[in-house]
Amino acid sequence: MNAQSHKIVLCGGWRSPIGHLARSLSDIRPADLMTRTVVETLTRLNVPKAEVDGLIVGWVGQDFAAPNIARVSLLRAGLPERSQAMTVQNNCVSSIESVAAAARCILAGEGELYVAGGVEVMSRLPYTIAGSRASKELRSLDTVKGKWAELLASESVAVVDSMEQGLTDPVRDINMAGTAEVAAQMYGVGREAQDAYAHESFKRCLAGWKRGFYAKHVFPLKDGEKGLEQDEYPFLREDLVEKPQKFAKAPVAFDRPGYSIADFYRDYGKYMDGKAMPEGAQATVTLFNSCGRSDGAAAVVVATEARAKALSLPVLAELKGWGFYGNDPAHMGVSPALAAPIALKASGARFEDLDQVELHEPFAATVLSIFKLGKERFGHDWEAKFKADALNPNGGTLALGHPLGATGARLLLNLLGALQENPRGRLGMLAACAGGGMGGALVVERRS
Repeated sequence: MNAQSHKIVLCGGWRSPIGHLARSLSDIRPADLMTRTVVETLTRLNVPKAEVDGLIVGWVGQDFAAPNIARVSLLRAGLPERSQAMTVQNNCVSSIESVAAAARCILAGEGELYVAGGVEVMSRLPYTIAGSRASKELRSLDTVKGKWAELLASESVAVVDSMEQGLTDPVRDINMAGTAEVAAQMYGVGREAQDAYAHESFKRCLAGWKRGFYAKHVFPLKDGEKGLEQDEYPFLREDLVEKPQKFAKAPVAFDRPGYSIADFYRDYGKYMDGKAMPEGAQATVTLFNSCGRSDGAAAVVVATEARAKALSLPVLAELKGWGFYGNDPAHMGVSPALAAPIALKASGARFEDLDQVELHEPFAATVLSIFKLGKERFGHDWEAKFKADALNPNGGTLALGHPLGATGARLLLNLLGALQENPRGRLGMLAACAGGGMGGALVVERRS
């Protein structure tokens, strides 16, 4: 093995605007969006295409229209045919994984300059026909078309919404919103606190857009009359900032006619460390304190310090370390608090020394649970950093949306931008959770 010892640096990156589900970016295919993002990134950073040793892409909703989307995007972007291409799937930490994978490739001596990122077009996640081709209804495409009317009645065939299926853990049989409610009930996080956190996320996000923070790493996406120049969801929900009382009007997910909070405890109380339903228990998770389903792509350039200097590329930060941690799938949302100590240890950093933190916000419930768990178990005061505008100072996933495979790279771009804006900013960390119970974290050190 030709293992190498290198300082690994991040030369910056760019991303598309994030489109809301079934809206502005719904007609663009994932491979096309990733290709455009790679080209924009290399062009804007002045990276010669011939110097790229590989492209690593995180993509959750993988399909067969672009098998190994990294390879498809690499070739369509005009990168060297010889270059390595790899698609990774680690649910919502997929593009954290892609950055770590690029670093591993460099340390293994496979190359010196990689593009890493991720993509998701949730608007194009398919409805699928699930079953064996041994079933008489599925023996050929012509048979499927001819027996279309019979499929729904078949005992061996199912028509499935792949989005809902993908957002449900098959081991614990709980969807992602359910894991957020489990966290809220376990850690005593109320609806009012969740709504207040979500309101602040929207407020910070819109302020970040209006003062030009996002324009420094988000390229406008135009295609004829269609396109998007800024993230869609925060501006669709702009009235939530002006009228925060609207948060209280959103119905809760797990206390409705036909399904009460008592039913939730019956079904999922076994995942709450044996906690019995308290008197007066209330459901807390709503549409407005949960993230939106989204479309988008992001990319960053990962290189050895020597290669970056030889090509006169900007060097924004050094990659100091990363870490992943697997938690109970039903407790997926607090996994960042468990992955952070691993990344910090690998980087030789302490939580209290972090100048900037970017934390994934799939649900306000999970963020506020991390605030409690992180402090109780590790002495990590995430909440203090949030109150000091050192954590998610420009808003987060609740406002921006969550294009699954791209969110990790989006977090990294936010982190690099926040460190650049902070005159005293040196150390930064990002952290995210993922379906299945995975948590991922990554630590960087700013370079002047």
